[in-house]
Amino acid sequence: MKYYLYILQTQDNTLYCGIARDVQKRFEKHLCGKGAKYTRAHKPLKIVYIKEFENRSQAQKEEYRIKHLNKKQKLRLIQE
Repeated sequence: MKYYLYILQTQDNTLYCGIARDVQKRFEKHLCGKGAKYTRAHKPLKIVYIKEFENRSQAQKEEYRIKHLNKKQKLRLIQE
């Protein structure tokens, strides 16, 4: 089953990284305040990055890696 890593841009210009099987549905949950604690406080604006993985484990490893990047590195990744 496919999993997707996604990055959201928020209203206060921060970036949120997560994984989901259906990114659009997950984004809608974030918009309704039911996605994650972080996105309740930092309202999401748009999806700025999506990458597909064959399984949850691979997606989680990439999520972990990305969450340890600084903002400049994340922005560079988004622009690639």
